[in-house]
Amino acid sequence: MTKDMTEGRPLRLILQFALPLLVGNLLQQTYNMIDAAIVGRFLGTKALASVGASSSVQFLVLGFCIGICSGFGVPIAKSFGAGAYGKMRSCIFHAAVLTAAAALFLTAVCAVFCPQILHLLSTPEDIYGNAYRYLLVIFLGIPFTLLYNLLASILRAVGDSRTPFLFLAFSASLNILLDLFCIVVLKWGCAGAAIATITAQAVSGICCLLFIRRRYDLIRLKKEECHMNGRRVKELLQMGLPMGLQFSITAIGSMVMQSANNSLGSIYVSGFTAGMRIKQFAMCPFDAIGNAVSVFCSQNFGAGKAERIKKGLWEGNGIAMLYGVLAGLVLIFAGRTLSMLFVSSADVEVLDASEKYLRCLGYFFWSLGALNVCRMSVQGLGFPGRAIFSGVTEMVARTVVSFVFTGYFGFTAICFSDQTAWISACLYIVPMCVICVRKATAQITAAA
Repeated sequence: MTKDMTEGRPLRLILQFALPLLVGNLLQQTYNMIDAAIVGRFLGTKALASVGASSSVQFLVLGFCIGICSGFGVPIAKSFGAGAYGKMRSCIFHAAVLTAAAALFLTAVCAVFCPQILHLLSTPEDIYGNAYRYLLVIFLGIPFTLLYNLLASILRAVGDSRTPFLFLAFSASLNILLDLFCIVVLKWGCAGAAIATITAQAVSGICCLLFIRRRYDLIRLKKEECHMNGRRVKELLQMGLPMGLQFSITAIGSMVMQSANNSLGSIYVSGFTAGMRIKQFAMCPFDAIGNAVSVFCSQNFGAGKAERIKKGLWEGNGIAMLYGVLAGLVLIFAGRTLSMLFVSSADVEVLDASEKYLRCLGYFFWSLGALNVCRMSVQGLGFPGRAIFSGVTEMVARTVVSFVFTGYFGFTAICFSDQTAWISACLYIVPMCVICVRKATAQITAAA
């Protein structure tokens, strides 16, 4: 069930690997919408506000969890590509130990400081109680979030993107059923929505672990490989921590932009929210292609195949940017129609705002393809520190546009804050990607 990406046509391998990731991302976005609909329909708008009040900090914390697990997968993929299966299993053992330590630390800190976090977010008093109960349960479930994401990262590192998708589909379906059971039948309110989410993640993660132990002899740990090695710990942390911080830094920039937009009034908040939901759907292929190219580069770097790295990287960039152009045209010409999925046709001002936001995104949507593929490839080649600077560039650009120019240009500044961040980051990461490929090629040549 593993997939060796060191042989065969690069573009075909990348697309085959990306397809399950894409479907999984779309499924996750669909679930998020259904989850919000269930809470809003059965518990009311205040309950929906309670669940959404902490969405930015959830993105911050859970994004860090996803990032470190993705980072741990890079040395595993390199070892798999090189055929060094003993080293690969040693990396898996160390990744499991480090993930367990991260789970304990993050859960304890976030749970203890949960009230302070909500106060920092200026959570209104009338929704504070439900918001606290919801966020506390989500934080207590961090170990299960890390469990699933680590296992998914390991499987993708050895070329299997199908199995993580199947368990994600199972988790999303179970989550919807548990939402209805906990909210409608047990009447647990907002806490019930969080319990449903965490329970589904726990069941999915444990089932995935049992599946791996039963079906994957290649990555089943052996006793002699389960001992701590300082050099291996350093290697994994050098990949995991920067990638975790990359996700968190991106979240900080989005929080700043959201804050600036909130100051413009409810019409622009509603229009921005509708546009964001459509943008998140449209971005799913970028994440899938970026992940696929990253694993492709990691495996071929381990196998010492420099020319395949170059070919896969540029073909991956080409397909991502082509999709960006086509999706951008849809956002430009069909933004208003798409916004009507979330906004009534009677809310003309909200539709105008959402249409403007999506139209402005469409002009530069192609740049997100280059940004995602190049940044994730740089990470996959083992240069996470260089990749993280592109995230810092994004954050600074969003902050400057949101805080400095919103006062002069209003919602128009918000409409161009993402694009400014993407272009600014591309100006750094694209040439850096070329440099990193040359460095990787030099390392391969020296090793030969």
